[in-house]
Amino acid sequence: MPGSTGGTWDEIVYLLRLDVRSHAGRNDQPRVAAIDSQSVKTTEQGGEARGYDGGKKVSGRKRHILVDSMGMLLAVVVTSAAVDDAAGARELMAQVPSEAFPRLRTVYGDNKYHNYALYGWMDENVNYRLHIVRRPEDAEGFVKLPQRWVVERTFAWLGRSRRLHKDCEKLTETSAAMLKIAMIHLMVRRLASDTSATEFGYKAKRAA
Repeated sequence: MPGSTGGTWDEIVYLLRLDVRSHAGRNDQPRVAAIDSQSVKTTEQGGEARGYDGGKKVSGRKRHILVDSMGMLLAVVVTSAAVDDAAGARELMAQVPSEAFPRLRTVYGDNKYHNYALYGWMDENVNYRLHIVRRPEDAEGFVKLPQRWVVERTFAWLGRSRRLHKDCEKLTETSAAMLKIAMIHLMVRRLASDTSATEFGYKAKRAA
């Protein structure tokens, strides 16, 4: 299965993503994707892979995600918050091989992914390329940047899950599973909403 590590949650995410894209009239395979990370606090009990993100000033873990142009999850990796974003990106992109995603051409990311070691790894391992979307130098406050806002919106969606307000899990594998489950819930609700809207429109048309 494309992009899967062989787990049940991966398979469910994959199949639901196909359905969501199909309902939206999109090709099964994305041409573009977006990457980002989010540092979150862990509970006092801790667990494996905890660290300090000096940039965000957060002690805990870091969630790395790759999403398609609709914001649907392609891959997720959870690491210590101390792990560099470029290092996390390599582990993340290893889950998205070009053989499984032949249409994928461009991954959009912010300036923290401007890393020559990452570029070198991509040249040797995947066919898609990284495009850095930089924030305008004179910008103040929130700025909606091309493509980057898609993955930021996905983090906002996932943040609605109470289980994800911080990382409460002992294992990073469990943390990643919680993100996948939250995405599954989101996609099921979207598909249910699309189906209800279609059925309502059909019934209204017949009644007319």
